[in-house]
Amino acid sequence: MTTAGDTTESLILAAAREVFIIKGSEGARMQEIADKAGINKALLHYYFRSKENLFDAVFSEVASHLFPAMKQLLESDMTVKEKISFFVKMYLTALRENPYIPIFVINTLNTNPERFLKYIKKSGISPVLLQKQIDDEVARGLIRAVKAEHLLVNTIAMCIFPFVARPIIQNIFSMTYDEYRLYLESRQNEVVDFVLKSISV
Repeated sequence: MTTAGDTTESLILAAAREVFIIKGSEGARMQEIADKAGINKALLHYYFRSKENLFDAVFSEVASHLFPAMKQLLESDMTVKEKISFFVKMYLTALRENPYIPIFVINTLNTNPERFLKYIKKSGISPVLLQKQIDDEVARGLIRAVKAEHLLVNTIAMCIFPFVARPIIQNIFSMTYDEYRLYLESRQNEVVDFVLKSISV
């Protein structure tokens, strides 16, 4: 049964997500989020107390879907190449829908790493399984030898950088916002193709 409190909290989270996407965590203002949710600022503070708590709640919502999906993917029966293709698609989709995440993660790792690392620990994600699969496929001549930590970091970095460097990319290549959005959509095939070629024998 949905209560009035649940509805208000959902409205706040939806409004916060929209404002964070446009303004980022630094540019977002509690008053603007309250206005977007159709409530007063006092009620917003009653539910979340601070912008940091609100951002944490928004990120937790995304993490609660993304991390379990990543864990399930790593533990699946897919080949390494299939996992890379699926991961890039899933990860870039999550980033396009929540473009504030990369900056949030970087800022959090610099100021309060424990805050972010708790999500990783809770997720149960471990690169050990991936390394075992890589070693097995290398032995069977399916892919070239590579360390899981390099494969994961290289793949994630190529996905994240266009979001972190959006102003630079738009300026250098004279992209409008719509052109930048199309560029992000095209990244999926580019990243998958680049990574798969890098591990092909």
